[in-house]
Amino acid sequence: MNSVPAKAEEATPERQRAARSSTYVSVVANALLATLQVLTGLLSHSQGLIADGLHSLADLLSDAVVLLANQHSHKAADDDHPYGHHRFENAASLLLGLLLCAVGAHMLWSAFDRLDSGQAPAAIAAPALWVALLGLVSKELLFRYLLGVAHRVRSSLLAANAWHARSDALSSLVVSIGVAGNLLGYRMADGVAALLVGIMVLRMGLHYAWEALNDLMDRSASQEEAAAIAATLRSTPGVLGLHNLRTRKVGDLLMVDVHLEVDGQLSVFAGHAISENAQERVLAHHHVADVMTHIDPVTGTLPEP
Repeated sequence: MNSVPAKAEEATPERQRAARSSTYVSVVANALLATLQVLTGLLSHSQGLIADGLHSLADLLSDAVVLLANQHSHKAADDDHPYGHHRFENAASLLLGLLLCAVGAHMLWSAFDRLDSGQAPAAIAAPALWVALLGLVSKELLFRYLLGVAHRVRSSLLAANAWHARSDALSSLVVSIGVAGNLLGYRMADGVAALLVGIMVLRMGLHYAWEALNDLMDRSASQEEAAAIAATLRSTPGVLGLHNLRTRKVGDLLMVDVHLEVDGQLSVFAGHAISENAQERVLAHHHVADVMTHIDPVTGTLPEP
């Protein structure tokens, strides 16, 4: 078996800086919005706007999870974690999903309780609509900013946080419609909006929790990515074939195990050199943390150059 250090980790400082700076932007935006939404919702008697504010408060907790994961997932390997700490990011994504599930369930319970109370919904003051629209625009802009950073540094955790911001934008849209409906005389619209926000948050939490759980259970790369890695290995000079190619996710990277077939007449040194070249090519062209290879000698001659 053979292994070389992961060249993919050369980008770690950039990923850490991008995660910190983008998350701090999200923290400031969510803190300001949550305060404005909750206070305006209380003063304007808007259940939907209060729910939207609680959603923004949940974002602050998710931002804290992202910062914690960013600090710990890129630590170097040690005696207790010889493969590194990449899966801290997967665990943080699972925690984020469970957090969203809890917030969504609480919103649903509160909305059902209000709608089932038998009390006539209160009329909402006009400022609630302006704050709801402000939340809609702010969260959509935040989503586009965070997703751009996530794509640039290829971070699933940042992407999860970005789509969380998009869920906030959608919830703000629903709340805006609910508040507008209340202002037009449809008093139940605001409560229904709060109910829909709870459903949206719960659904997104379940999605991210399930995705993170699959990653923690050694989910493999997509068929397209596995095929691309196999093509890179096969194109390595001296590799006559391969089999038993296996991949598993660790954080946003992949671990690769493969058996490489080389000419059985080659020396051990020559076979080792071919293996190292194959590993270096995969690390240079794919988002891979490490490549473990096993050399299998086969009968045959090397292809003509």
